[in-house]
Amino acid sequence: MMLGIDASNIRGGGGATHLIELLRSAEPAVHGFSQVIIWGGEKTLSQIEARAWLVKSYQPLLDRKLPYRAFWQRSRLPALARRAACGLLYVPGGASAGGFRPMVTMSRNMLPFEWREMTRYRLSWLTVKYWLLRFTQTAGFRKADGVIFLTRFAQDAVTEVTGLLRGKVAIVPHGIDNRFMCAPRSQQALGHYSADNPFRFLYVSIIDVYKHQWNVAEAVAQLRAEGIPVALDLVGPAYLPALGRLRKVLRRIDPEQSTVRYRGAVGYSGLHRLYRATDACVFASSCENMPNILLEAMASGLPIACSDRGPMPEVLGDAGIYFDPEDVRSITLAIRQLILSPELRAEKAQAAFERMSGYSWRRCADETFGFLAEVAGVYRKASSE
Repeated sequence: MMLGIDASNIRGGGGATHLIELLRSAEPAVHGFSQVIIWGGEKTLSQIEARAWLVKSYQPLLDRKLPYRAFWQRSRLPALARRAACGLLYVPGGASAGGFRPMVTMSRNMLPFEWREMTRYRLSWLTVKYWLLRFTQTAGFRKADGVIFLTRFAQDAVTEVTGLLRGKVAIVPHGIDNRFMCAPRSQQALGHYSADNPFRFLYVSIIDVYKHQWNVAEAVAQLRAEGIPVALDLVGPAYLPALGRLRKVLRRIDPEQSTVRYRGAVGYSGLHRLYRATDACVFASSCENMPNILLEAMASGLPIACSDRGPMPEVLGDAGIYFDPEDVRSITLAIRQLILSPELRAEKAQAAFERMSGYSWRRCADETFGFLAEVAGVYRKASSE
């Protein structure tokens, strides 16, 4: 059986990482797929490793802007899938124009389905974009023969909007690259740190309105004012309005950036080295589907102070210290708790590292292809009756 993969909506970030790692770890023949054909743009296809069973089909329109990609998906994709004699079409990018069955899609973006988070963008193009995605993805999920969710939280939140889905549903979490795996280190008492050698927190994520980096910066500044030797490194690209808000806070609390540093974007290939050079991680997002960054921190053997919103408690379990990401006092208490207790840090870091055993790309690939084969089988059986 031939499997088709529509990568028209996969441009970078977590979506590209998922597709790259999924195909790197996959064994399609085990699940009855003799060949896989993937349609995508040049950048996306260039990142995917060659495999004997994989056909990479370059589509020039997919290197262009969204209207062109949407046109291709609606007008060209169904015919391409039929011509390739696909037994199933997989659309991991979330939105699908339909026109081919059976089809499985994936829920990747929670922003279109969380009204309160969308309103953080106020009257902007992004608000319009997420509203459009809400409607297109809702329609796609309702039409799909199968939908993959990354967490139970995401499934519950999305189906609250879409209603009961007619297709089959599976929860298949992402995995983590082995280069992030690093056993927890020995934890030092507070006296080991000083103003010149502070206890360092790392927050890796895009600077955005739902990531609340400014609140974390305020919390760190408060602890520093109490005489606790702590520092914060912020790493990631930026949504410009959110970056402006962060810089305004930094100019007020730490104009020299001696305590809180924004280091900009760092390439994914070098992220594991940043984790190994820090003492603990903080993650203050209020809207996630499945936070890969949280998985990276867990795999890196670090103690974690984490937002109590969304799927974070589902992913991290009891292996972190939680806070309200919109309450500076709550963040301050959580961070202080970790800094003051090396025993607590050691306990949580070990628990997080052990919890990571449930997340691997091999497992993700096996469960994904198993689900795709199951949906294809159900469709064939129904069509023959």
